[in-house]
Amino acid sequence: MKPDYTLPLADPQATLDVVGGKGASLARLVAAGLPVPDGFHVTTAAYKQFVAENELQPRILAALEPVDVALPTTLEAASHVIQDLFAQSQMAPQIAGAIAQAYGYLSGEHPVVAVRSSATAEDLPGLSFAGQQETFLNVHGTTEVLEAVQRCWASLWTPRAIGYRARHGIDQEAVSLAVVVQVLVPAEAAGILFTANPVTGQRDQAMISAAWGLGEAVVGGMVTPDALTVDKATGAILQRETADKQVMTVRVDAAQAGGGTEEQPVPAALRQAPVLDDEVAATLTQLGVQIEQLYGMPMDVEWALADDKLSIVQARPITALPELQVEPPTEWPMPDAKGKYVRASIIDLMPEPVSPLFASVAFQAYDAGLTRAMSDVTRSKAVLPEHFVTINDYVYSDTRFNGRQLWWVLTRMLPAFPRMMRTGVSYWRENGRAPYVETVQRWETQPLADLPATDLLDGAREIAWAAMFNLTAQMVWMGACAGSEMLFTRVYDRLVKRAGDPNATAFLMGYNSTPIRAEKSLYDLATWCRGHNGLVAHILDTPSDRLVIQLESDQAPTCVAVADWQAFRERFCAHVQQFGHIIYDLDFAKPLPLDDPTPMLETAKLYLRGQGANPHERQGALEARRVQAVESVLSRVKRVRRWAFRKTLGWAQSLAEAREDALADIGLGYPVLRRVLHELGGRLVNVRAIEHAADVFWLRQEELAQAVAALERGDVLPGMGARIQERRTFSRAARRVTPPPVLPVSVKKVMGFSIEGMVAAGEGSHTEDTIKGMGTSAGQVTAPACVLRGPEDFGQMQPGCVLVASITTPAWTPLFVMAAGVVTDIGGPLSHGSIVAREYGIPAVMGTGGATRRIRSGQRITVDGDAGVVTLIEG
Repeated sequence: MKPDYTLPLADPQATLDVVGGKGASLARLVAAGLPVPDGFHVTTAAYKQFVAENELQPRILAALEPVDVALPTTLEAASHVIQDLFAQSQMAPQIAGAIAQAYGYLSGEHPVVAVRSSATAEDLPGLSFAGQQETFLNVHGTTEVLEAVQRCWASLWTPRAIGYRARHGIDQEAVSLAVVVQVLVPAEAAGILFTANPVTGQRDQAMISAAWGLGEAVVGGMVTPDALTVDKATGAILQRETADKQVMTVRVDAAQAGGGTEEQPVPAALRQAPVLDDEVAATLTQLGVQIEQLYGMPMDVEWALADDKLSIVQARPITALPELQVEPPTEWPMPDAKGKYVRASIIDLMPEPVSPLFASVAFQAYDAGLTRAMSDVTRSKAVLPEHFVTINDYVYSDTRFNGRQLWWVLTRMLPAFPRMMRTGVSYWRENGRAPYVETVQRWETQPLADLPATDLLDGAREIAWAAMFNLTAQMVWMGACAGSEMLFTRVYDRLVKRAGDPNATAFLMGYNSTPIRAEKSLYDLATWCRGHNGLVAHILDTPSDRLVIQLESDQAPTCVAVADWQAFRERFCAHVQQFGHIIYDLDFAKPLPLDDPTPMLETAKLYLRGQGANPHERQGALEARRVQAVESVLSRVKRVRRWAFRKTLGWAQSLAEAREDALADIGLGYPVLRRVLHELGGRLVNVRAIEHAADVFWLRQEELAQAVAALERGDVLPGMGARIQERRTFSRAARRVTPPPVLPVSVKKVMGFSIEGMVAAGEGSHTEDTIKGMGTSAGQVTAPACVLRGPEDFGQMQPGCVLVASITTPAWTPLFVMAAGVVTDIGGPLSHGSIVAREYGIPAVMGTGGATRRIRSGQRITVDGDAGVVTLIEG
């Protein structure tokens, strides 16, 4: 089919890849009814055809080969060669004819136009490309228009444009250029409107820059313009600064050779006169508000004023807008004033505010999955309340049961408890994990880029629901896990244990779980590296974030043998592939270890330096101790005591062995789920609905579904950037507070059970020098604290320090190699951190509620894992 070399300005085909960023933005503005000067697009198809017919592409790439962005002379040299190539090339008659025809359709005889470049990597959120390519004003006549178009094409390869793309990782081979030809507004005044205050970041204010003449003097910084700050809601002028405007850009008479523009002195009577009165400024601001609502994000708008009529000549997202500072929440409004809300159990895996997409997808899937799983194992129709709510974006569980739900718990669930202990693990493996793995494997082979958006959304839901059912199938026996350990401990302490015998926990440690295997894998990698001296020196001398970049490249560092580097790269990548899915946080919006494997490299470096215990030896010793302890007891207890010991130990061990593997498997599908959602997000970026692909996580499920449906219909999507920014800003503020473990804070019992242990973290239980929690791993240690807010802080962990965190999940296990003790805000005896701390033989205090707020990195503290107290030695 014959390509379209030109398109009307508002043509529905005027998308980013066809007409470039500037062109697509203008098409959107025209379609929305905004006052945009008439014109047409010269599409990227025309540029590509011009390059192909003149065989320019291989010569362009050859000219770019020597470019080094750190050496401006190489950019200049490459640009000079490419500019000459374009100047010497001829435009094909069919392209020239299409442009001439489109120009002829504009009103007036030989209308005066502006010819502007519009690149496919331009005016994107975060990458404005302002001024990277050429604009030609006051162009008059067909011949001049054709020349200006060809010069715009060549401007794709200016030194500045080449360097800008190289620095931002944009493929030079993939870019192309469209051109916008518009009737030139004979502006009496022009300037720029920001729909948010670019100085303070305030979204309720607009800022206008205004000067006399055409807008190029303002855009090019040749004049100090008037500056007006306007209240967007009322149009009131909040601040006005009238400048001494000495220069203005004006048109050169078209009859003169070359046409174009020039700078002239501003007439004396106008130099210190206000360019815009209050009424026009308010009208312009309202146009800006419409544009912002259209895009859903703050916008940078170029405008012109002629004959008392405002025109919009360009609009693009504002880049580098200061982030709004929002005060963290101080109130914790409960969804139901009569409710009892707690942060416990599986919520331990959600220590931070959760994303809107996770909350709207996962909560629904979890509730459905738990009902199905409990129905299966109790052999009755489960009657359960909705499990999760968010309060200030933190997850809580509503513990209330109505009469019908409570009756089901008492008559169906509790009697099924022994069966849950016996069959829960096999139920999870067969009905939860196996289908989850099958779903993940199937989606890992899908060509995501080729699938319709509706299929991607369905796939994301399928993977998320499989992940949540895998989790709820675990919950069937995770609760029984705690019960079985308590039951065994009681039997052992009362019927079996003698003075000098090990604690009950010794019988439940030493399993070769997935987190331990991950630790062994890094230890083995370090052991292998020691046989390659050049490699070891490079790893230890290079910052880990730099190593990550090097590992992404096929090129070996010059100081390392190629074979050694490739072998190390293959081994490390295999480790990331096998263990990189282990989650930091249940929210699938949060990055995974495979997204940034820097902490893995830090652990490998620790082992390379000879620090940290051999995990093979440690796990083997714990396993031998467990086996020996069991044999010792069985050799001396008889009859009922022997039966009770073996029965309760069997239950407790079978669940304990599976527990850490199950937790590590939660994120099996998260890598492919995140890829699917990023693919969807990328498509929303292409239509300017959101700024970045990862913004998709800040949409709710219903919003994403509506956007996908609009994509499939080919509708113009409204921008969603403003609501995303608002949600992100609130979430960031919420992270600065520690959520109450129980709401209302006065609650002491839930369903008749005391929750004093959970609320040991309450402010009343602390003193000036102590923090109270639950002792979950015995022992005492005094050492400097290292407070880590999340995986982004892992590089701060130092050997011999006490690890202080909100919560630790299996992905945190490598840090325990360095830790002298562990303190967390959230957690209990069966939390991952407690289990690992016991295996490492280091003291742990969990569930303090606010240790990360009260303790500073470097501060010396004493951790008493027996008493469950942390003492602050130095303020």
